[in-house]
This record gives sequence, structure tokens and C-alpha cells, in this order.
Amino acid sequence: MILVVLLGFAAAGWVVFLAGASGRSGMGMDAGPDLTMDGSAAFFIAMWVAMMVGMMFPASAPMIFFYARTQRGRSLPVALFTLSYILIWVAFGVVAFLLGVAIERLVEHSDWVADNWARVGGLLIFVAGLYQLTPLKNVCLAKCRSPLGFIMTEWRDGLSGALRMGLRHGLFCFGCCWLLFLIIVPIGMMNVAAMLGIAAVVFAEKTLPWGLAVSRVAAVVLVLYGLAVMLQPELLPTVTG
Repeated sequence: MILVVLLGFAAAGWVVFLAGASGRSGMGMDAGPDLTMDGSAAFFIAMWVAMMVGMMFPASAPMIFFYARTQRGRSLPVALFTLSYILIWVAFGVVAFLLGVAIERLVEHSDWVADNWARVGGLLIFVAGLYQLTPLKNVCLAKCRSPLGFIMTEWRDGLSGALRMGLRHGLFCFGCCWLLFLIIVPIGMMNVAAMLGIAAVVFAEKTLPWGLAVSRVAAVVLVLYGLAVMLQPELLPTVTG
């Protein structure tokens, strides 16, 4: 039952996200980057939450399902575990929005930033590729790929334990994927193809037997794409005008 609920939430998240992307597809663009849904914090965070639910729940379902089995049908600890996990990503969404706002304002007031912000986005994509190969990424990914290992090493009793375990799992998940999601800012929140690609990478590297190979391939792709954007900024989807 818990698996059906999680996949249902994931499907709902994708429906909301795709509806938001479709609603903005016909909107006009000015000469600057649109990194924050025209500065609408409420819409950005709503789309971010929908995107996180749609992209992360399928990859996190094995962990949440395994934790639910330890609770013997008690729904409240499972809900608290899942909610505290989501809170990590909502907080990161706020940071991503503020970063986008800062970039947009710098573009408005600085000719140098206006000319080079896309290259900085390319650098961020390049760094995200390199991060895929770091020991920290490997440690966090190992925690995400092994629900049993996480339960055995991070177990806490009670409702407060459920919250703490959810936060711990969320932090490991954050450590595994934060740069993959931060590059959404320069690529564009409403870029459906990019979101599907990132979701596929996250799901594969966390759940599939060949996930580590997928992680390495993603590293190569991001490094090459980041270099290409630094050389040709117009390759970044959010570059307009």
C-alpha cells in the first residue's frame, strides 16, 4: 500500500509540474534570464515541491518502503519520516530561488554579469559533473542505495526518531544529488527534457544494479556540456535575447 501511495504522489507531482510548464510555455521572455518564474516565490516553490515529489519519490521509494515495514503498519512514523525528508529539499528550493533572484538582479545592474552569467552556469554544470566522481558523492550514494544498511546504522526509536531518521536520510540524499538539482537554476525550472533526464539519472544511480555506471556516464556528460556552455553560452536553454 505504501508503495502505491508513494508512486501516486510522484505521478501527481509530475502532473502539477507538467501543467505548470505548459502554462508558461507561451509566455514572452525578455532579454535577461528567467531563473525564478519572473520572481514569483510562491510559484517557484510550488513547482519545486512538485518537481521534488515527482523526481525523488520513485528513487526514495525503496528506503521509505523498507522503513514502513519496520513500523508494522503504523502510519504516523512513516509520514513523519517522509515529511522530514521532504523538508530538506523544500529548504534547498528556497536557497535555489534566492540564488536565482540574486543572479537576475546582478544581470540587471552589471554589464559584466549580463555578459558572463551563462558561462558561470556552465561552470556550475562542469563542477556538478566533477562532483559525481568525488568520495563524498560515493559515500552518500552508498547510503541511498542500501536501505538495510541505513536502517541498521541510523535507527532511532519513537516519533522523534522517525523525524531524525528522515532528516538523516534527507541529508544523505541531499549530499548525493544537490548539485544535480542546483544546475536546474541555470538550465531552467520549466525545461521538461532536462528534468526528465535528471530524474532518470537519480532513479538509476539510486536503485538500479548498474547505477554506479550511470553516475559515471552522467559525470562525463555534465563535464562536457559544462565546458561547451562556457565556450558557447547560447547552448544554455535560459539564454535569450
